[in-house]
Amino acid sequence: VQLQASGGGLVQAGGSLRLSCAASGFSLHYSAIGWFRQAPGKEREGVSCIGSMDGNTYYADSVKGRFTISRDNAKGTVYLQMNSLKPEDTAVYYCATPGSSCPRVGRFGLTHYARWGQGTLVTVSS
Repeated sequence: VQLQASGGGLVQAGGSLRLSCAASGFSLHYSAIGWFRQAPGKEREGVSCIGSMDGNTYYADSVKGRFTISRDNAKGTVYLQMNSLKPEDTAVYYCATPGSSCPRVGRFGLTHYARWGQGTLVTVSS
């Protein structure tokens, strides 16, 4: 029972990628989903979160205006559209769930999230 991120790859700076997050063993329909990333030698950091029923979206300052999170409950998938990619966006990207809503306090605190799966590697070349 976990989430699986996919869609990573190698892209040039300024390019775009769309990541997908799907669930195995449970439905995403009532789950908020957060995207995180971890670059080599760095701590895992929050990127974005989308609520379940309200669909509210939240972004880290570093990706505002470039990344868009969305969900398709019919397909049981949450997406992260990443545009205007920069070399500093290079990381392994993960998705996880904080329950039904994105946390109001410590929104991207790792302890709020569960059902981490294997991530997907995004490499942005300069």
